[in-house]
Amino acid sequence: MILSRAARSNLIRAKKLMRLPTKARASTVAATTAENPPPAEGSLPGLASSALLLSTRDAALRTPGIAWLDEPDSADRETRKMNTYQAIRDAMSNALTRDDSAVVFGEDVAFGGVFRCTMGLAEEFGRERVFNTPLTEQGIAGFSIGLAAMGQTAIAEIQFGDYIFPAFDQLVNEAAKFRFRSGGKFDLGKLTIRAPTMSVGHGGLYHSQSPEGFFMAAAGLKIVIPRSPIQAKGLLMASIEDPNPVLFFEPKILYRSAVEQVPTSAYTLPLSRAEILKPGTDLTILSWGTPIYTAETAMNILASPPPSLERIIPKSIRNASVELIDLRTILPWDVETVVESVKKTRRLVILHEAGKIGGVGSDIASTVTERCFLRMEAPVRRVTGWDTPVPLQYEKFYIPDAIRMVDAMVETLTY
Repeated sequence: MILSRAARSNLIRAKKLMRLPTKARASTVAATTAENPPPAEGSLPGLASSALLLSTRDAALRTPGIAWLDEPDSADRETRKMNTYQAIRDAMSNALTRDDSAVVFGEDVAFGGVFRCTMGLAEEFGRERVFNTPLTEQGIAGFSIGLAAMGQTAIAEIQFGDYIFPAFDQLVNEAAKFRFRSGGKFDLGKLTIRAPTMSVGHGGLYHSQSPEGFFMAAAGLKIVIPRSPIQAKGLLMASIEDPNPVLFFEPKILYRSAVEQVPTSAYTLPLSRAEILKPGTDLTILSWGTPIYTAETAMNILASPPPSLERIIPKSIRNASVELIDLRTILPWDVETVVESVKKTRRLVILHEAGKIGGVGSDIASTVTERCFLRMEAPVRRVTGWDTPVPLQYEKFYIPDAIRMVDAMVETLTY
């Protein structure tokens, strides 16, 4: 193995350190740490300090695409500090208030649910409208379809996205095809299936999966994944109002960690429309849900790398203008916005937690390549989870992190 000069120097220092007695070695490490202590909050910007989260009333009320369901323009609208699960609860409360036919049901939802998204709804609206079901995902989906077919507004919860697979047949063969098989005479436009999704760092193979890719071929379904409390409330209300069955996947790590000022009035945000969070001209980054914040961190590292990464990030690309897009609706996805962005920047990196094979990024990459091939300066890059089950002890190594994202950005910008 051929080592660089820096690597040989580090290896020599490490060997010298290991030759010292245990106490001397510990004091040497302690002295080094004392001279350059790491900051208490870590070296990288975190979710709590994200510029993508709207922390003021004015910013919240100016959310792009917001459509009020009551008075069109009111100067005295209020906002309240909410995390994501509170915003989702507020959306369902609004739906139950506005629509007497709306019902909320699933495993343990009458008790508030595992993540507390339905806390207090049964007491507020009655247990005939917010109720528990048996532990049968196929049964929950089948009951939802029948309920929606009879004109009720069905808001069902699958306790974890990982458990949605027993309901796959009902969703793909029944819900998705209901309007088509009736020649447009019947529909399931009042059906919304909610489910927590994505990783938390320790959920492992049965509680950290991202199943959206499995439904990409199910024409007739819509798939939505929000990134924040404001987005969660507006997109969930839009899903409930939409005349198509919707799978609404909620990134579970954001339930409590993402906090914004959320309008208390009823509102919707547009489905099947991506949002450009930061405009740019040199590179497009496309993501959704939790990885949006990983992309934001990677952009900060690229622009201002910490000393440990300076040598691998060329100075020539640190001022690159990067465009960040939140896809929001995964199916049908906003082809026009993504394609127009890539035609402008000529480069694309797609970031998602699910594995690469059969992931949503595969379809996006092929579509962009078909439409932008002659304009592109580099191949489309995908930064994803590994093509293995989500491991338990090593889940942190499975999740695509900011360093892997920076590596893909550097390779794409220097291709």
